Amino acid sequence: SQNLSEEFTEAARQLRKEAPRIQFGKIDVTDQHDLRKEFNIQQFPAVKLFVDGSRKDPIDCKGVREASTFITWVKRRTGPSTVLINSTAQAEAMLNTEDLAVIGFFKELHGDSVDVFCETAKEVPEMPFGMTTSEEVSASYAIQKSTLVVFKKGKPVHNEVLEDGSQNKLDLTRLIKTFTLDLVTEYNLETSVKIFDVPVESHILLFAPKNSQTFNTTYEDYKSAAAEFRGKIMFVFVDTNETRNGRVFEYFRITQADVPAVRILNLTSDARYKMPADEVTVENLRHFCQNYLDGKAKLHLSSEEIPEDWDKLPVKVLVGKNFNRIVF
Repeated sequence: SQNLSEEFTEAARQLRKEAPRIQFGKIDVTDQHDLRKEFNIQQFPAVKLFVDGSRKDPIDCKGVREASTFITWVKRRTGPSTVLINSTAQAEAMLNTEDLAVIGFFKELHGDSVDVFCETAKEVPEMPFGMTTSEEVSASYAIQKSTLVVFKKGKPVHNEVLEDGSQNKLDLTRLIKTFTLDLVTEYNLETSVKIFDVPVESHILLFAPKNSQTFNTTYEDYKSAAAEFRGKIMFVFVDTNETRNGRVFEYFRITQADVPAVRILNLTSDARYKMPADEVTVENLRHFCQNYLDGKAKLHLSSEEIPEDWDKLPVKVLVGKNFNRIVF
């Protein structure tokens, strides 16, 4: 919280020179109860952008933790969200200076797919976004249809064909944000923050000891399945030998006798699902994930309601529905 406040202040200082028309303010809602209620502030710190002096429907800024990203987020909300690329040299200059970048290749600069691409750019300030209608640029990357391409270290790692009316901003945002993490993210205190920043509500978790003889085979199978479901399900690995992960085992009610174990968690409903097969193979994982996405997976555990007096005593009462918010 303190760190985010400092980053916010730094962003305000830099933008005061670049964009003096954007005003920054801080409010302590412990004093300002009316404002807390009016804007429905439930988690701290909360950052909201008010446009054209209107108090209605401010834009929430979520998952932004650094001044540089915050500056990009504000600039994309108040000006163009992408850079127009007119030559292959310009495209290469962007790709060679950035670890991750996104380029949209289009025939013309209007239409649903262009609008969705530009809206998605607003949601992912961690990455530079470019767009082009140049035939020369498209030909140099062998692109023939309207396509969104994610580049990592200058090389294309994902192509998504864009067709008017078939994509939405949330799906593209989820897909692109997953590239800020590895295919499989190992859970620890540092990565837990990043995992919850990516707007993918379905998480699959592999619980296994890293030092077991079969671990490498299991992990490679898990990674193969992760590549198939990228953007739809977030793949997480939890090392059962790491004692600091104890509260995560407790939450899923995993014991040493269960491992290797695979569970899916839906963050929105807090429903949990257990993979019916014992063996962690690509085929079993694929079947489990597809059944879950099709709504056919059998519910394993669902959360009880939060008790009214959960917060009264020094030891708080945690159930599924308040576990993520309080613990993570």
